[in-house]
Amino acid sequence: MKRRVCLLQVTVLFMMIIFSGCGKGETIIIGTQTFSEPKILAQMHKLLIESRTALKVDVLPDLASSTVVAQALKSNDIQMGVLYTGMIFDNYFPIEPTKDRAEVLKQAQQGFDKYFGSQWFDPYGFENTYAFTVSTDAANQNKWEKISDVGPAAANMTLGVDTTWLERESDGYPAFKKHYGFAFGKTLPMEVALVYKAVASKNVDIVLAYSTDSRIKEYNLKSLKDDKQFFPPYDASPVIRKEVLAKHPELEEIIGLLKGKIDLQTMIELNYEVDINKRNERKVAEEYLRKTGLLK
Repeated sequence: MKRRVCLLQVTVLFMMIIFSGCGKGETIIIGTQTFSEPKILAQMHKLLIESRTALKVDVLPDLASSTVVAQALKSNDIQMGVLYTGMIFDNYFPIEPTKDRAEVLKQAQQGFDKYFGSQWFDPYGFENTYAFTVSTDAANQNKWEKISDVGPAAANMTLGVDTTWLERESDGYPAFKKHYGFAFGKTLPMEVALVYKAVASKNVDIVLAYSTDSRIKEYNLKSLKDDKQFFPPYDASPVIRKEVLAKHPELEEIIGLLKGKIDLQTMIELNYEVDINKRNERKVAEEYLRKTGLLK
């Protein structure tokens, strides 16, 4: 999940902002990464803010990574974004190593306050992290609910996973084997986009997927609980520049409307509507807000 900021990404961001025609006065720019999830959430915030205030919100999509979103926040090229707690392990500022969910959130909030001039809100209620994933049939047949459950059968299983994770010493497969105390019989390196169909079609027995990916629903897969907390938490939260909140304090309550309102299954369903059913992010966001009573 590590990202690099490169000159090309920053240049693309700069050009996008110029051509977006967004002013900074009473307009809030929400920047998003390239995938559907933050785009849907950005549209929710746009709808909530514009329905409750006189502010205008523009969404700037397809920034190359969470790192680019964070740097754009810092430089005030955007004023708001969606970020994930586990990203703080990518050397944004000094941290104390931990996998405790509350402590990781606390360090993200304190770090972005001090080093990025931004307020990191409490999470929506889901995380987008690595997840060992199997077919629902296999999970039901073998009564697999958590990663530890597959240990006794692991020696006879084939794992489908992206190459980079296999090779990473500190937070990849070598560390996983030590942490959980077992290894899979075979590993099959593949692009992460291919793992969902591979496990559904039984070309592999288990894969390392992303926990909110719409293809988990598309292929009727089941993600196993990380019961020994190998992966750091990647809880999703809105993040906004503090100066915007100081000027418009009413935004604190409005942004907080989504706190704890979107669980893992809900986010998978929302992503599914956009990625698989090819629906517009704004329409999906609006439908959800109306369903939950947050938008009249």
